[in-house]
Amino acid sequence: MKNYAQSIIVFVFILISTIVNGQEFQGEATYKTSRKMDFKIDEKGGSQGIDADMQKKMNEMLQKQFQKEYKLTFNTAESLYKEEGKLAAPQPSATGIQVMVMGDSESKILYKNMKEKRYTNQEDIFGKMFLIKDSLENKEWKLGTETKFIGQYQCFKATRTIEMEKIESFSLNDSKEEPKVTKEEVTITAWYTLEIPVNAGPGMYWGLPGLILEVNDGSETIICSKIVLNPKNKVTIKEPTKGKKVNQEKFETIIRKKTKEMTERFRGNRRDGEHVTIEIGG
Repeated sequence: MKNYAQSIIVFVFILISTIVNGQEFQGEATYKTSRKMDFKIDEKGGSQGIDADMQKKMNEMLQKQFQKEYKLTFNTAESLYKEEGKLAAPQPSATGIQVMVMGDSESKILYKNMKEKRYTNQEDIFGKMFLIKDSLENKEWKLGTETKFIGQYQCFKATRTIEMEKIESFSLNDSKEEPKVTKEEVTITAWYTLEIPVNAGPGMYWGLPGLILEVNDGSETIICSKIVLNPKNKVTIKEPTKGKKVNQEKFETIIRKKTKEMTERFRGNRRDGEHVTIEIGG
């Protein structure tokens, strides 16, 4: 009986290995994202008409901006992550609030090559296309034994801790005051399934012994809602090629510069009292 059980395990392992090594193996996974928002303005905001009700509306609008749907196309070596559908241009509400999210364009395409440990991210920032090419960080996950089901797939828990910059506050006044930024340790929790043995995942997440179906970093949640394995219509995973080539460090410098320019422009126009614009890094 013991030898029979071992034979079954070996057979399953060989079957999985055959599928993984097969050149035709691929799939599509649909993910939905959401983010907690807690945008607050100090007592000075009250003198400019920003009350508790307006702050609540800001948070609701920001949360809506981050409720999105993405499709991850993957095989054993590569993946392509792109938003599904088109986004309507942000419109001011009845209160005059307008929400803008930098780095959140519908043209954004993230290509990962897990075999070569590199990625290419095509992204539009204020009408200019960038092609960010860099290495995938081989961050180690701590594999746990806790399990749960996501849809029909049994998933295992994995965690890792990273240091993340967090903007605690920034001034809406016409001043040179810089945003207050702190660093804090954040635990990222991922759930992956061994039933789909590829080391792909949504966004920049990867490196586990199975497809990542859910990720939470304390504020953002990404969860898989649909999976199609080996679809009838074969999908070609094509690395994006359009845009000015930069590495990740250079791109982040450009983002910081653009954010500062937009903040200063907003402060310069703040006296008109017509609207409030919120800009956050996506």
